[in-house]
Amino acid sequence: MAEEHSGLEERIIIKDQHTKEIDLVNRDPKHINEDVVKVDFEDVIAEPVGTYSFDGVWKSSYTTFTVSKYWCYRLLSAVLGIPLAVVWGFLFALISFCHIWAVVPCIKSYLIEIQCVSRIYSLCIHTFCDPLFEALSKICTNIRVAVRKET
Repeated sequence: MAEEHSGLEERIIIKDQHTKEIDLVNRDPKHINEDVVKVDFEDVIAEPVGTYSFDGVWKSSYTTFTVSKYWCYRLLSAVLGIPLAVVWGFLFALISFCHIWAVVPCIKSYLIEIQCVSRIYSLCIHTFCDPLFEALSKICTNIRVAVRKET
Protein backbone atom coordinates (compact mmCIF):
# COMPACT_ATOMS: atom_id res chain seq x y z
CA MET A 1 0.00 0.00 0.00
CA ALA A 2 2.80 2.40 0.90
CA GLU A 3 4.60 1.54 -2.35
CA GLU A 4 1.48 2.33 -4.41
CA HIS A 5 1.07 5.65 -2.57
CA SER A 6 4.75 6.48 -3.12
CA GLY A 7 4.48 5.61 -6.83
CA LEU A 8 1.39 7.79 -7.18
CA GLU A 9 3.17 10.74 -5.52
CA GLU A 10 6.14 10.21 -7.83
CA ARG A 11 3.88 10.27 -10.91
CA ILE A 12 2.13 13.41 -9.62
CA ILE A 13 5.48 15.13 -9.03
CA ILE A 14 6.68 14.21 -12.52
CA LYS A 15 3.42 15.45 -14.05
CA ASP A 16 3.67 18.73 -12.11
CA GLN A 17 7.12 19.41 -13.55
CA HIS A 18 5.74 19.45 -17.09
CA THR A 19 2.35 21.03 -16.41
CA LYS A 20 3.18 23.58 -13.73
CA GLU A 21 0.90 26.53 -13.20
CA ILE A 22 1.99 29.68 -15.01
CA ASP A 23 1.58 33.15 -13.61
CA LEU A 24 -0.77 35.13 -15.85
CA VAL A 25 -0.14 38.36 -13.94
CA ASN A 26 3.66 38.47 -13.73
CA ARG A 27 4.73 37.10 -17.12
CA ASP A 28 8.38 38.12 -16.77
CA PRO A 29 9.30 36.87 -13.28
CA LYS A 30 13.04 36.84 -14.03
CA HIS A 31 12.95 40.31 -15.61
CA ILE A 32 14.68 39.25 -18.85
CA ASN A 33 12.91 41.96 -20.89
CA GLU A 34 13.12 44.73 -18.28
CA ASP A 35 15.23 47.15 -20.34
CA VAL A 36 14.78 45.89 -23.86
CA VAL A 37 11.19 46.25 -25.02
CA LYS A 38 9.75 48.60 -22.45
CA VAL A 39 8.91 51.47 -24.81
CA ASP A 40 6.26 54.02 -23.93
CA PHE A 41 4.97 57.04 -25.84
CA GLU A 42 7.23 59.38 -23.86
CA ASP A 43 10.30 57.30 -24.84
CA VAL A 44 9.61 57.80 -28.55
CA ILE A 45 7.81 61.12 -29.01
CA ALA A 46 8.52 64.28 -27.03
CA GLU A 47 7.86 67.95 -27.67
CA PRO A 48 10.34 70.41 -26.21
CA VAL A 49 9.17 73.58 -24.52
CA GLY A 50 8.02 76.16 -27.05
CA THR A 51 7.05 73.68 -29.79
CA TYR A 52 3.85 72.20 -28.44
CA SER A 53 1.13 70.92 -30.73
CA PHE A 54 -2.57 71.28 -29.90
CA ASP A 55 -3.57 69.47 -26.72
CA GLY A 56 -6.14 67.41 -28.62
CA VAL A 57 -3.51 66.29 -31.14
CA TRP A 58 -1.12 65.36 -28.34
CA LYS A 59 -3.77 63.33 -26.47
CA SER A 60 -4.95 61.64 -29.68
CA SER A 61 -1.38 60.80 -30.65
CA TYR A 62 -0.78 59.28 -27.24
CA THR A 63 -3.95 57.20 -27.42
CA THR A 64 -3.26 56.09 -31.01
CA PHE A 65 0.31 55.09 -30.22
CA THR A 66 -0.60 53.16 -27.07
CA VAL A 67 -3.62 51.36 -28.49
CA SER A 68 -1.96 50.48 -31.83
CA LYS A 69 1.15 49.16 -30.06
CA TYR A 70 -1.03 47.11 -27.72
CA TRP A 71 -3.23 45.58 -30.43
CA CYS A 72 -0.43 45.02 -32.95
CA TYR A 73 1.52 43.12 -30.30
CA ARG A 74 -1.53 41.05 -29.39
CA LEU A 75 -2.28 40.29 -33.06
CA LEU A 76 1.32 39.33 -33.82
CA SER A 77 1.56 37.16 -30.71
CA ALA A 78 -1.75 35.47 -31.58
CA VAL A 79 -0.63 34.70 -35.13
CA LEU A 80 3.07 33.98 -34.59
CA GLY A 81 3.33 33.12 -30.87
CA ILE A 82 2.56 29.41 -31.08
CA PRO A 83 4.62 28.70 -34.24
CA LEU A 84 7.59 30.57 -32.76
CA ALA A 85 7.14 28.72 -29.46
CA VAL A 86 7.42 25.46 -31.43
CA VAL A 87 10.54 26.73 -33.23
CA TRP A 88 12.19 27.91 -29.99
CA GLY A 89 11.19 24.71 -28.17
CA PHE A 90 12.71 22.64 -30.98
CA LEU A 91 15.87 24.77 -31.02
CA PHE A 92 16.43 24.53 -27.27
CA ALA A 93 15.65 20.81 -27.36
CA LEU A 94 18.26 20.44 -30.12
CA ILE A 95 20.81 22.44 -28.13
CA SER A 96 20.12 20.34 -25.03
CA PHE A 97 20.38 17.12 -27.03
CA CYS A 98 23.70 18.14 -28.58
CA HIS A 99 25.06 19.26 -25.24
CA ILE A 100 24.01 16.08 -23.42
CA TRP A 101 24.85 13.53 -26.12
CA ALA A 102 27.82 15.16 -27.93
CA VAL A 103 29.50 18.09 -26.17
CA VAL A 104 29.82 16.72 -22.62
CA PRO A 105 30.98 13.24 -23.75
CA CYS A 106 33.57 14.83 -26.07
CA ILE A 107 34.86 17.04 -23.28
CA LYS A 108 35.04 14.09 -20.86
CA SER A 109 36.83 11.99 -23.48
CA TYR A 110 39.26 14.83 -24.17
CA LEU A 111 39.99 15.26 -20.46
CA ILE A 112 40.72 11.54 -20.10
CA GLU A 113 43.02 11.56 -23.12
CA ILE A 114 44.79 14.76 -22.11
CA GLN A 115 45.68 13.29 -18.71
CA CYS A 116 47.95 10.75 -20.42
CA VAL A 117 49.55 13.45 -22.56
CA SER A 118 49.90 15.66 -19.49
CA ARG A 119 51.81 12.98 -17.60
CA ILE A 120 54.17 12.37 -20.53
CA TYR A 121 54.69 16.13 -21.01
CA SER A 122 55.36 16.60 -17.28
CA LEU A 123 57.85 13.72 -17.30
CA CYS A 124 59.71 15.23 -20.28
CA ILE A 125 59.84 18.67 -18.65
CA HIS A 126 61.16 17.26 -15.38
CA THR A 127 63.68 15.05 -17.19
CA PHE A 128 65.15 17.56 -19.63
CA CYS A 129 64.31 21.10 -18.52
CA ASP A 130 64.73 20.86 -14.75
CA PRO A 131 68.45 19.92 -14.90
CA LEU A 132 69.08 22.64 -17.50
CA PHE A 133 67.44 25.36 -15.43
CA GLU A 134 69.13 24.15 -12.25
CA ALA A 135 72.50 24.45 -14.00
CA LEU A 136 71.62 27.93 -15.27
CA SER A 137 70.53 29.02 -11.81
CA LYS A 138 73.83 27.82 -10.30
CA ILE A 139 75.72 29.75 -12.98
CA CYS A 140 73.71 32.91 -12.31
CA THR A 141 73.88 32.78 -8.49
CA ASN A 142 77.24 34.57 -8.43
CA ILE A 143 76.02 37.49 -10.55
CA ARG A 144 75.75 40.63 -8.47
CA VAL A 145 73.92 43.72 -9.61
CA ALA A 146 74.79 47.10 -8.19
CA VAL A 147 72.80 50.20 -8.94
CA ARG A 148 74.57 53.53 -8.75
CA LYS A 149 73.26 56.92 -9.45
CA GLU A 150 75.72 59.07 -11.35
CA THR A 151 75.33 62.80 -11.27
